[in-house]
Amino acid sequence: MSDATPGGRDRDAAGRPRNARPRDGLGRPLPYGAPAVERAPEGIRRTAEETLTEAQRLLDAGLPFHAHEVLEDRWKTAPADERPLWRALAQLAVGLTHAARGNGAGAAALLERAARGLAPYEDHAPHDIDVAGLVRWLEERGTPLGRPPALRTPPSRP
Repeated sequence: MSDATPGGRDRDAAGRPRNARPRDGLGRPLPYGAPAVERAPEGIRRTAEETLTEAQRLLDAGLPFHAHEVLEDRWKTAPADERPLWRALAQLAVGLTHAARGNGAGAAALLERAARGLAPYEDHAPHDIDVAGLVRWLEERGTPLGRPPALRTPPSRP
């Protein structure tokens, strides 16, 4: 947990700045002492499979801010050639967060950035990520509302 420094800034046990204010389900800060939605723990090293599974679970639960945190952890620890892909996926989740908060302009900017970041992976996406489907989904919706995108390629049916 965080402690406030004499200057009033929240810090974690290692002294890094960490905001200890509670957050709502879309990551917005709430007053100290208010009931909060538990945040995804930061700095977790997950495999690509674990990251995609957890991020999809959070998207499906209507917690795109939390999905962004999970995807951001992978972005920071992924092999160098995959980092732009994970960054774009994190941007997609932040774009969904802005859309859910009613910030259409912020959503559009982040989702456009996500689509540009995903585009180079359309023909050769690792980990069964359905990049072509995600880009198509983004293009079809503009500022998306409703069902979140599926990060993985759906299994083929006979």
